[in-house]
Amino acid sequence: MTDVQWESLSNWAVAAAGTVYFLALLTHLAEWASLRKVPVAAGAAARDSVDIPGGVAVATGPEGTADDGGAQRAAFFGRLGYLLTCLAVAVHFVSLVGRGMAADPNRVPWGNMYEFTLSGTFVVAFLYVALYRKFRLAWMAPIVLAFVLTVLMVAVLWLYAPVAPLTEALSSYWLVIHVVSAIISVGAFTLGGITSALYLVKSRSVTKGGGTTSGYVARLPELAVLDRVSYRLHAFGFPVWTFAVLITGPIWAHQAWSSYWNWDPKEVWAFITWVVYAAYLHARTTAGWKGRNAAILALVGTFTLWFNFIGINYFSTTSQHSYAGAPEVHGTVQAGD
Repeated sequence: MTDVQWESLSNWAVAAAGTVYFLALLTHLAEWASLRKVPVAAGAAARDSVDIPGGVAVATGPEGTADDGGAQRAAFFGRLGYLLTCLAVAVHFVSLVGRGMAADPNRVPWGNMYEFTLSGTFVVAFLYVALYRKFRLAWMAPIVLAFVLTVLMVAVLWLYAPVAPLTEALSSYWLVIHVVSAIISVGAFTLGGITSALYLVKSRSVTKGGGTTSGYVARLPELAVLDRVSYRLHAFGFPVWTFAVLITGPIWAHQAWSSYWNWDPKEVWAFITWVVYAAYLHARTTAGWKGRNAAILALVGTFTLWFNFIGINYFSTTSQHSYAGAPEVHGTVQAGD
């Protein structure tokens, strides 16, 4: 295949992945709609009584009743939605491969903000699929799919840039090491931020009305479970982020600019993000911070994380990482990290 054909394949794969993500989102919305009139059950018995992916607890009635029918439909839509999401992730991966193969010479697909966004959304979706069974994440499906679909649309409509060779600063094997670790941690932190946000929503519902027996919020896991899942995701992402920001980043900077640290705006915000997440984990382990305060601090970290990757690129005019910005700045093609 020629470079043009590879780029065309990548573009078509992005469109196909977006379509399948949308179908998966609709399927999961149908899953939750089917459960709308099915009361939430307390205890493991209800979870064992019907195959609801992720362990969404329902109270089922006698076989053939409305409750039983709604639960069975939800189980079907849940499994279908998960399979569609897996398919979308596979097609999404094809788009990344095609993007890298379209360059001459072939390279990793992280040459500009469009490609980094494709990679970031892929990791978010892939981690969701990979951790779906372990953490019973069926309750997260609509939020994750809506997030990935929205960011993909933004990338296609506003960040798209034609395939181009890497800039001199990016032509290094440290690109692979640094950006892989950064993208993995971004995916984990994003899922952790989503969980923290849902914790606050659930907490407000419980505090305000004592909780409800139907609806999406009622079917979220218990607050303790949400808190624990959020902590585990952040605890996984933090050492990877530390490796990216405090080890591979400075080494790459020294190779490119002969200095390990330049107080560049993007470097500063990456360090701010590291400090916020370090404070989050430290507060949990030493001060016993859990629940609402921990969730708020985690969301502050999510804000600094995404502002570092997107905001700095558009609001800073002094960053040496300007190649990580929009598709075109000052008339030149930019690259992302």
